[in-house]
Amino acid sequence: MPKVMMMCGKLCSGKSTRAEQLRKENGAVILSVDEIMLALFGPDAGEKHDEYVTRIQSWLFRKSLEILDSGVNVVLDWGFWTRQLRESAVRFYAGKGIDYEFHYIAIDDEEWRRRIERRNQAVLDGRSDAYYVDEGLAAKFQSVFEPPDPEETDRHWVRS
Repeated sequence: MPKVMMMCGKLCSGKSTRAEQLRKENGAVILSVDEIMLALFGPDAGEKHDEYVTRIQSWLFRKSLEILDSGVNVVLDWGFWTRQLRESAVRFYAGKGIDYEFHYIAIDDEEWRRRIERRNQAVLDGRSDAYYVDEGLAAKFQSVFEPPDPEETDRHWVRS
Protein backbone atom coordinates (compact mmCIF):
# COMPACT_ATOMS: atom_id res chain seq x y z
CA MET A 1 0.00 0.00 0.00
CA PRO A 2 1.47 3.39 -0.95
CA LYS A 3 2.15 5.98 1.72
CA VAL A 4 2.66 9.70 2.00
CA MET A 5 5.82 11.09 3.62
CA MET A 6 5.66 14.67 4.85
CA MET A 7 8.74 16.78 5.47
CA CYS A 8 8.69 18.90 8.62
CA GLY A 9 11.33 21.49 9.48
CA LYS A 10 12.45 25.07 9.03
CA LEU A 11 13.30 26.38 5.62
CA CYS A 12 16.94 25.63 4.74
CA SER A 13 17.00 22.70 7.16
CA GLY A 14 17.63 20.04 4.53
CA LYS A 15 14.04 19.00 3.81
CA SER A 16 14.42 18.93 0.03
CA THR A 17 17.65 16.94 0.24
CA ARG A 18 15.97 14.39 2.50
CA ALA A 19 12.86 14.39 0.28
CA GLU A 20 15.04 13.44 -2.70
CA GLN A 21 16.57 10.58 -0.70
CA LEU A 22 13.09 9.37 0.27
CA ARG A 23 11.99 9.62 -3.37
CA LYS A 24 14.80 7.34 -4.46
CA GLU A 25 14.43 4.91 -1.56
CA ASN A 26 10.66 4.58 -1.89
CA GLY A 27 9.96 5.07 -5.60
CA ALA A 28 8.00 8.19 -4.74
CA VAL A 29 6.87 11.38 -6.42
CA ILE A 30 7.83 14.67 -4.74
CA LEU A 31 5.17 17.36 -4.55
CA SER A 32 6.74 20.72 -3.68
CA VAL A 33 4.96 23.99 -2.97
CA ASP A 34 8.15 25.99 -3.61
CA GLU A 35 8.73 24.31 -6.96
CA ILE A 36 5.25 25.31 -8.15
CA MET A 37 5.45 28.82 -6.66
CA LEU A 38 8.79 29.53 -8.31
CA ALA A 39 7.67 28.06 -11.65
CA LEU A 40 4.50 30.15 -11.73
CA PHE A 41 5.48 33.37 -9.99
CA GLY A 42 9.26 33.54 -9.90
CA PRO A 43 11.01 34.57 -6.71
CA ASP A 44 8.32 36.95 -5.51
CA ALA A 45 4.57 36.47 -5.56
CA GLY A 46 4.13 39.72 -3.65
CA GLU A 47 1.27 40.25 -1.24
CA LYS A 48 -0.54 37.15 -2.51
CA HIS A 49 2.29 34.76 -1.58
CA ASP A 50 0.63 33.26 1.50
CA GLU A 51 -2.72 32.94 -0.29
CA TYR A 52 -1.06 31.14 -3.21
CA VAL A 53 0.80 28.80 -0.86
CA THR A 54 -2.47 27.83 0.84
CA ARG A 55 -4.17 27.21 -2.50
CA ILE A 56 -1.26 25.14 -3.81
CA GLN A 57 -1.14 23.05 -0.63
CA SER A 58 -4.84 22.33 -0.96
CA TRP A 59 -4.40 21.29 -4.58
CA LEU A 60 -1.37 19.13 -3.73
CA PHE A 61 -3.31 17.30 -1.02
CA ARG A 62 -5.93 16.40 -3.64
CA LYS A 63 -3.33 15.55 -6.29
CA SER A 64 -1.53 13.29 -3.83
CA LEU A 65 -4.65 11.15 -3.58
CA GLU A 66 -4.61 10.57 -7.33
CA ILE A 67 -0.94 9.56 -7.22
CA LEU A 68 -1.42 7.32 -4.18
CA ASP A 69 -4.44 5.71 -5.86
CA SER A 70 -2.12 4.83 -8.75
CA GLY A 71 0.06 2.87 -6.31
CA VAL A 72 2.89 5.39 -6.06
CA ASN A 73 4.32 6.80 -2.82
CA VAL A 74 4.27 10.57 -2.33
CA VAL A 75 6.68 12.94 -0.57
CA LEU A 76 5.19 16.30 0.38
CA ASP A 77 8.17 18.62 0.40
CA TRP A 78 6.98 21.60 2.33
CA GLY A 79 7.67 22.52 5.90
CA PHE A 80 4.50 21.64 7.79
CA TRP A 81 5.58 24.55 9.97
CA THR A 82 2.49 24.74 12.16
CA ARG A 83 0.84 22.18 14.35
CA GLN A 84 -2.48 23.13 12.77
CA LEU A 85 -1.26 22.18 9.28
CA ARG A 86 0.21 18.92 10.59
CA GLU A 87 -3.07 18.05 12.33
CA SER A 88 -5.01 18.86 9.15
CA ALA A 89 -2.74 16.53 7.17
CA VAL A 90 -3.23 13.76 9.72
CA ARG A 91 -7.03 14.16 9.57
CA PHE A 92 -6.92 14.25 5.75
CA TYR A 93 -4.86 11.08 5.28
CA ALA A 94 -5.90 9.06 8.33
CA GLY A 95 -9.54 9.80 7.55
CA LYS A 96 -9.04 8.12 4.17
CA GLY A 97 -7.12 5.15 5.61
CA ILE A 98 -3.88 6.27 3.96
CA ASP A 99 -0.57 5.40 5.61
CA TYR A 100 1.45 8.53 6.41
CA GLU A 101 4.59 9.56 8.20
CA PHE A 102 6.28 12.82 9.08
CA HIS A 103 10.02 13.26 8.71
CA TYR A 104 11.20 15.94 11.12
CA ILE A 105 14.53 17.59 10.47
CA ALA A 106 15.70 19.46 13.55
CA ILE A 107 18.40 22.07 13.12
CA ASP A 108 20.04 24.42 15.60
CA ASP A 109 20.01 28.17 14.97
CA GLU A 110 23.73 28.43 14.20
CA GLU A 111 23.59 25.76 11.50
CA TRP A 112 20.33 27.23 10.20
CA ARG A 113 22.00 30.63 9.68
CA ARG A 114 24.97 28.98 7.91
CA ARG A 115 22.63 27.15 5.54
CA ILE A 116 20.69 30.31 4.79
CA GLU A 117 23.98 32.06 3.93
CA ARG A 118 25.02 29.18 1.64
CA ARG A 119 21.65 29.13 -0.06
CA ASN A 120 21.64 32.90 -0.55
CA GLN A 121 25.12 32.78 -2.06
CA ALA A 122 24.02 30.03 -4.45
CA VAL A 123 21.01 32.15 -5.48
CA LEU A 124 23.22 35.21 -6.02
CA ASP A 125 25.71 33.14 -8.04
CA GLY A 126 22.93 31.75 -10.24
CA ARG A 127 23.51 28.18 -9.02
CA SER A 128 20.04 27.92 -7.45
CA ASP A 129 16.58 29.17 -8.28
CA ALA A 130 15.42 28.83 -4.65
CA TYR A 131 14.09 31.78 -2.68
CA TYR A 132 16.63 34.31 -1.42
CA VAL A 133 16.12 34.47 2.34
CA ASP A 134 16.61 38.01 3.60
CA GLU A 135 16.40 38.95 7.30
CA GLY A 136 12.68 39.73 7.03
CA LEU A 137 11.85 36.35 5.51
CA ALA A 138 14.07 34.53 8.01
CA ALA A 139 12.35 36.34 10.90
CA LYS A 140 8.91 35.52 9.48
CA PHE A 141 9.67 31.81 9.24
CA GLN A 142 11.35 31.79 12.65
CA SER A 143 8.18 33.24 14.17
CA VAL A 144 5.83 30.91 12.26
CA PHE A 145 7.63 27.59 12.77
CA GLU A 146 6.26 25.44 15.58
CA PRO A 147 8.52 22.48 16.28
CA PRO A 148 6.57 19.30 16.92
CA ASP A 149 6.20 18.62 20.62
CA PRO A 150 6.26 15.17 22.26
CA GLU A 151 2.47 15.21 22.56
CA GLU A 152 2.00 15.23 18.78
CA THR A 153 4.82 12.90 17.80
CA ASP A 154 3.68 9.32 17.62
CA ARG A 155 4.61 6.22 15.66
CA HIS A 156 4.09 8.20 12.45
CA TRP A 157 7.08 10.45 13.12
CA VAL A 158 10.62 9.83 11.90
CA ARG A 159 13.53 12.01 12.97
CA SER A 160 15.59 12.47 9.80
